[in-house]
Amino acid sequence: MTFLNAASLFVQAGGLVILCFGMVKVAYVPLALYFNWFQRSKPPKHRYSVLSERPLVSVIVPGYNEAVVITKCVESILASRYLRLEVILVDDGSTDSTAQIMAGLADQYDRVRFLSQSNAGKGAALNFGIAAAQGDILMFVDADGIFAPDTLMSMLEGFDHPKVGAVCGDDRPVNLNRVQTMMLAVLSHVGTGLVRRALSLLHCLPIVSGNIGAFRSDLVRQLGGFHEDTLGEDLELTWRVYKAGYRVRFQPKALVYAESPSTMGGLWRQRVRWSRGLLQTLRLHRGMLGRPRYGMFGPFLVFNAITMVAIPMLQLFILAVLPYLYLAGEGPVPGEVFAILGWLGLFVSLALACFSIGLNRSWKDLRFVWTLPLWPLYSVFVGLALASAIVKEIKGSPAKWNKLQRTGVISVTATESTFRNEVST
Repeated sequence: MTFLNAASLFVQAGGLVILCFGMVKVAYVPLALYFNWFQRSKPPKHRYSVLSERPLVSVIVPGYNEAVVITKCVESILASRYLRLEVILVDDGSTDSTAQIMAGLADQYDRVRFLSQSNAGKGAALNFGIAAAQGDILMFVDADGIFAPDTLMSMLEGFDHPKVGAVCGDDRPVNLNRVQTMMLAVLSHVGTGLVRRALSLLHCLPIVSGNIGAFRSDLVRQLGGFHEDTLGEDLELTWRVYKAGYRVRFQPKALVYAESPSTMGGLWRQRVRWSRGLLQTLRLHRGMLGRPRYGMFGPFLVFNAITMVAIPMLQLFILAVLPYLYLAGEGPVPGEVFAILGWLGLFVSLALACFSIGLNRSWKDLRFVWTLPLWPLYSVFVGLALASAIVKEIKGSPAKWNKLQRTGVISVTATESTFRNEVST
């Protein structure tokens, strides 16, 4: 067998593997529909949640150079319709005016407390806040997050069983002023509106987002808080929740609006950081992969590792080989078949995007579906970021917070006016 024949077979087999795993994800559609039906089928009077116990909620907001966004974040939290809360602001050695603004907010509002530490990273800042928190429920929020008035109540409703250890809300982009952030808005509906619903139903939701996550306080303390030497501290803690025998819920009604990367450089750094966090968590908890003792979550982690690590790398190898094969006249797929697959992929992507936007009842975001042709480029971009993360992990590069540069742009005007009206009243 010649090298060209072997390369052609590799591309054909790899493409078939990618197609099969992609088709498996189509199963998320009926699961997400069932999630919605299940949520609505149980009458309110028969539902249990910790909301009925009126627990104290500690909202912990770590920050490093967040002067542009921190005030709006805190005001939106205080505008919540749930009043039994404390807000703990933790400055992680900022070099701008973040510490002064946080201290001023603590002086202005009785329910706000301010803590400061030398720069030590996000995990350390979160643990500092946990040590000072008095709440029964700990909620972790990034400093650019803007709450809807019912977000806290919806999060508490997610604790609907004693074995639910954590609840993840729905984070959506607030800065819709760039083509890139418009595309990310549509992608976020697919990732949260569709995927999180399905995985929550299967008890396989792999991450409680660090931007909108709530945990039982006693469980977090039992687990020892966040690891301070990993980049995916929210992902890693979620896996320990499963390891401890608890479940994780998704609450689509618990909304927070936050900034998405508005520049290519910012998006690159974020995706590399996320990929490194996944690789570090896989290494730390490799013993969980495929283990049925963790319910469906153990076997799911194998599927997750393949789709999040192996498949993107396989795509990069195929894309690297394809031009060489076609130039040599050994293209593994005829041009007309390639065109059919391309149009089919575009149609399926459009259907999934519209379906996910409908699940979230965010019909206005349909105006951004024109960004769908950018998805293949984004997929390659994510694969390259993963490759960079693998290299950094092999080299043992330092793990830095490397947070986004905030812009303060708010395009979701309804949300902005809502929280302002709530605060003013």
